[in-house]
Amino acid sequence: MKNVTNIQKFSIHDGDGIRTSVFFKGCPLRCEWCHNPETQRYEREIQYDHDKCTGCGACVEACPNQAILLKDGKAATDREACTLCGRCENFCPAGIRETVGREYTVKSLVKELMKDQIFYEDSGGGVTLSGGEAMAVDKDYLLAVAKELKRQDVSLTIDTCGYVPYEKFQTILPYVDTFLYDVKVMDPEIHKRYIGADNKLILENLIRLARDGARIYIRIPVIKEVNGNEKNMKETIAFLKEHDIHPPQINLLPYHDTGSGKYPKLDMEYKGTDLHAPEKAEMEEFVRLFQEAGFANTKIGG
Repeated sequence: MKNVTNIQKFSIHDGDGIRTSVFFKGCPLRCEWCHNPETQRYEREIQYDHDKCTGCGACVEACPNQAILLKDGKAATDREACTLCGRCENFCPAGIRETVGREYTVKSLVKELMKDQIFYEDSGGGVTLSGGEAMAVDKDYLLAVAKELKRQDVSLTIDTCGYVPYEKFQTILPYVDTFLYDVKVMDPEIHKRYIGADNKLILENLIRLARDGARIYIRIPVIKEVNGNEKNMKETIAFLKEHDIHPPQINLLPYHDTGSGKYPKLDMEYKGTDLHAPEKAEMEEFVRLFQEAGFANTKIGG
């Protein structure tokens, strides 16, 4: 069984047509602007809204492991002592405590995904596996899901950061219709600073995927302080052309901080407070650079 944070119905920005997107828990990278921090850790975890806590102590009394204490009039959770039994969630009168991550077997996940089959068929859509990092999911589990969707003639898209051994791509490639592949920044040192690892493996995997005939949509999150400049965009274009990579679609995704409010609920620090999206005119100029270089289907947004 694998942990899933959300199964999002009627997605229109995660691939072609109307899709159902699965967000797995666990990611090997740590992007400073990550808007799904609840998917970073692989294990299930508790989240709670500190601001809305009334300090009533009901969760303290309910916890069998003494993992919750009142501190400055608010409930504070010792995540090491917490066993995720769910009692605090059930007893909180304000309803501000929630266990993040639900376990699915292959059979139960596919059963849930097939509920939307009519929408896939009518729109040319299908299922998108995302995260976190979908490709970081156990290989046998991922392959079993992919094979079953293929057997039922459901289109499969995988949204990936590319930071996994290429063996995993090779295994699942015959069952995937499209990869949504993140190319964040070309400079390896900048990549390491803002994302937690350099980009060598990511770029190598992209080259190999393209050579192996994968259908790849390139997605570039654009952050002014990280990669939102002409130099990086030209380096990205040069890389794609040098390695004969011709994605049928390139999406430039302006930075947003809509996920920043999730961090305190997970006792995490949001590090993207000094990051910004480029101006509209700058984004349009980046699109022009790609289009003039021969990547005609480049657009702003997913």
